Amino acid sequence: MPRFIQLTPADNIILAIDAFKQGDVIDKITAQERIMQGHKMANTAIKKGAEIIKYGQIIGFAKELISPGMWVHEHNVYVEAFERTSAESYKTKTAPSSKTQIKPVFQGYKRANGKFGTRNYIAILSSVNCSATAVRFIAQKINSSGILDKYPNVDGVIPLVHGTGCGIGVTGEAYDVLKRTQWGYASNANVGGVLMVGLGCEAFQIPVWMKHYGITENTTFKSLTIQNAGGTRKAVAAGVAAIEAMLDEVNATQRSDAPASELILGLQCGGSDGYSGITANPALGVAVDMLVAAGGTAILSETPEIYGAEHLLINRAASPEVGEKIASLITWWEKYTAMHNMEMNNNPSPGNKIGGLTTILEKSLGSVAKGGSTPLRDVYNYAETVTEKGFVFMDTPGYDPVSATGQIAGGANILCFTTGRGSAFGCKPTPCIKLASNSHMFERMEEDMDINCGDILEGVSLEEKGAEIFQLILDIASGAETKSEALDYGDSEFVPWSLGATM
Repeated sequence: MPRFIQLTPADNIILAIDAFKQGDVIDKITAQERIMQGHKMANTAIKKGAEIIKYGQIIGFAKELISPGMWVHEHNVYVEAFERTSAESYKTKTAPSSKTQIKPVFQGYKRANGKFGTRNYIAILSSVNCSATAVRFIAQKINSSGILDKYPNVDGVIPLVHGTGCGIGVTGEAYDVLKRTQWGYASNANVGGVLMVGLGCEAFQIPVWMKHYGITENTTFKSLTIQNAGGTRKAVAAGVAAIEAMLDEVNATQRSDAPASELILGLQCGGSDGYSGITANPALGVAVDMLVAAGGTAILSETPEIYGAEHLLINRAASPEVGEKIASLITWWEKYTAMHNMEMNNNPSPGNKIGGLTTILEKSLGSVAKGGSTPLRDVYNYAETVTEKGFVFMDTPGYDPVSATGQIAGGANILCFTTGRGSAFGCKPTPCIKLASNSHMFERMEEDMDINCGDILEGVSLEEKGAEIFQLILDIASGAETKSEALDYGDSEFVPWSLGATM
């Protein structure tokens, strides 16, 4: 008999671990059609308009009568608004007992403000798209010159460029988001030196930004504009000289013992599939519980991908005010998507659906499992500095590069990214650990994946896998290389959220 999972007794579907052929008998039910791996089959008759239940929660409603043994997917499932309720049947796994022997210490770079970085980069930030090419030229000259070979404690020089910075108001949401994002990257503990490069006439003025955050030029923070430098070639030469002058000081920083409480972990998932919510995401949730128990911080994000599961977070809120923040975010996103002639169920993507996910409700219920089981301590705006310890939420889009950019700007010094279809992603200055939800994809894309969570379907417990993930977090934080770092991902994944009108 092909393998399957029924996640809770309340579920009226089962999940195919192995593909079902038409005529296969699964748990006394005959498959009426082929059911692909990761997809759902009805295990009882579901009336037209009735709820589709997975994880003990509503993931959609039947468009028509669905007989036992039928494939349950977007052709016969729809989404409509309904009152969310908390079901005790849906719970993530808790952290392993104290008997688990994992020393919550890593080797990090201590900064002057007491924070610890997991990497030691020099970042070149463009204030505007008009200076993006010059920023790339500066980074290319430094990285190709061979000079960094003399500075083993410098992880590299990274160009962080974007597509905005002008054509926006100097007040308002778009400006504030860019301002916070730039500050967040400049002050991230993984950055040891900063060069800010502008054109000179843009809306996002470097001196105004520096004044707002109380930044003054020093040996590891420099700025310039192309116009004042006398053009592109002179600006590039000045930028190269500025970075060369800070290399000795940045390289002088060395790794030292740091408690795991200094880790701020960004949680991401992309290219999800039908297995994500039962393997990689809940296993990562176990690791998150371990990190929180050690005093660290974990940031769940991607607000459109908690839609339909937001009540589970609200019920975990440390205070009514925190719960109200989550509820208000959902209301804002409903209005935001409607304004652009979209709906919340535009997500999942086509690839998610091929992987077995039918509705945003199903995707969200699996997605929130990344957050473990501890109380939700606070909710932050996009790119806002995270100051609270424990499990927190940041409002971001579901689009991974934009979401991860917000988390790193908020202070994330390490990321974990779960995927079922095989997302090709990495980011700088923060290392990104890739977790595969199924063994088939892990074997196919092993050069991109750091951990295989598909073996949970073979009997490995969530607790064991969570402990493995937590240990890898400590190892990567101490300098071990991720697969995306080996592939040199990260120069193009800086994507600030662009809000408001472009003028």
